[in-house]
Amino acid sequence: MSARNYTMGLYGRKLGMTQIFDDVGNTIGTTIVEITPNRVIQVKTSKSGDGYAAIQLGFGTRRERLLSRPIAGHLKKAGSAPVRFLREVRMTDAQVAAYSVGQELTVAEIFQAKSRVDVSGTIKGRGFTGVMKRYNFSGFKRTHGAHEYKRHGGSIGTRLTPGMTLSGMPMPGRYGQDEVTIQNLLVLKVDAEKHLIYIKGGIPGPNGGYLRVRKAIKDLK
Repeated sequence: MSARNYTMGLYGRKLGMTQIFDDVGNTIGTTIVEITPNRVIQVKTSKSGDGYAAIQLGFGTRRERLLSRPIAGHLKKAGSAPVRFLREVRMTDAQVAAYSVGQELTVAEIFQAKSRVDVSGTIKGRGFTGVMKRYNFSGFKRTHGAHEYKRHGGSIGTRLTPGMTLSGMPMPGRYGQDEVTIQNLLVLKVDAEKHLIYIKGGIPGPNGGYLRVRKAIKDLK
C-alpha cells in the first residue's frame, strides 16, 4: 500500500440495522455503528525503531484482572484504563505527528455526514456448507427425469490431461469467519452525543461484532 492510500479510521461495534427517511420520504436501510472514543496508546514512527509509522488505538472496556502482565504494563505506561482491544492504524510520519499518547479520538472528529467510508468486519461463520450455499450455485433442473443431482456442483475432473482435480475448484467446505471490507459506503448521519454513526446499507459481521471504519481510500467523487 502506498503512502497516499493511508486513511484515518476508528474501531467500533455494530449495533444493528434500522431505517430512516430522506427529505422526500424514501426509506433508506441503515446500519448503526457505535464508536466510543478510541484512545491513542502508542505513536510509532519510522525513526522510533519500529520501522514504520502508525498509531496504536485502544477501544472497548475490560476488567483489569483479565489482562496479561505485558499488556497491563503497556497500558499503564500510556496512562490508559484497561481496554478490550489494541489495534493499529498505518500512517505516514507526517500524519502521525498530529497525534499524541493519551489523546481520545471521537467519531465526530473523524467522520462527517455525506462522506464515504470503508468498513471491515468478520462475517458470520457458517461451518461446512455445500456448493450451492458457499458459491451461490443454481443447482440442476427440478424435473421428473433428474435424480440425485439437484444440489450437486457438477463435474470436477479434467478428463485424461492432467488427470486431476485442479486447485481452487469450487467445492463444499468451510464458509464464513473471514474478514470482509466493503468500500465507499455513504455516511448518512453522525451522532456525536451518543457516539453513533449511521451508514447506508448493510455492513459485514453480526450484531455486536467489532468493526473498523475508516475514510474511503477510493472516495467516489
